[in-house]
Amino acid sequence: MSVNRSLQVTAVPAFADNYLWLIHNEQHAVVVDPGDAGPINEALDSRQLSLVAILLTHHHADHAGGVSELINRWNIPVYGPAKEKIAGVTHPLSENDSVNFAQLGLTLHVLDVPGHTAGHIAYVEQNQHWLFCGDTLFAGGCGRLFEGTAEQMTQSLAKFSALADDYKVYCAHEYTASNLRFAVAVDPNNTALSTRFKQVLAARERGESTVPSTLGEEKHTNPFLRYDQPAIIQTLRDTGKLSHAEPVASVAAFAALREWKNSFR
Repeated sequence: MSVNRSLQVTAVPAFADNYLWLIHNEQHAVVVDPGDAGPINEALDSRQLSLVAILLTHHHADHAGGVSELINRWNIPVYGPAKEKIAGVTHPLSENDSVNFAQLGLTLHVLDVPGHTAGHIAYVEQNQHWLFCGDTLFAGGCGRLFEGTAEQMTQSLAKFSALADDYKVYCAHEYTASNLRFAVAVDPNNTALSTRFKQVLAARERGESTVPSTLGEEKHTNPFLRYDQPAIIQTLRDTGKLSHAEPVASVAAFAALREWKNSFR
């Protein structure tokens, strides 16, 4: 199937470091994770776009807080995770579901990706190679385990790793510099990571966004997709974060990495 060249993705900044995502053509749009309705309405009005649907990845307020105001204005369907209770959701979704928006020529496929929250989902556009991953995967990092387990998160991230390297990762926060600062501590001899970290620091110094990244970048530099690599295992053991008795590819290695990141400064 050919790529729809009329479709675009626009980042709408909100709060301190959120990105709300508009997928649109010249007339219509859907929004992913509108934590704040104000910036979305401003973006729609400035581009003279009509909003046709809301897509949610999980229940946290900085992702779903703008739903009520948006549906009051637009009277549109709201798609969200079937395993979470979110006010306003009209179309609950689970893995293997897909949603089609004829006005945009857009089809999104759903993945269940629990870990950050119990029912977190992600949206995949298979022709454009776009991934809207909420707070499961970040540029250089992953979400905290607020409701799920390390085992769930490793399984969720494995679903992303199975996608092609050229997929664009539309994550929901500008956390890249701090994530890569941790990654360098974990994986100090990774030259691709060192190069990326310098580029990200320079981009942030210029006030530029660092997302979307690509899955290829993440596979080579994100420690949470590389937790089973010998160099990372060795760092975890050398720092006392992981017992020498643990097998290399164990979920315990991922859990140790995530716990270290929680307290890393």
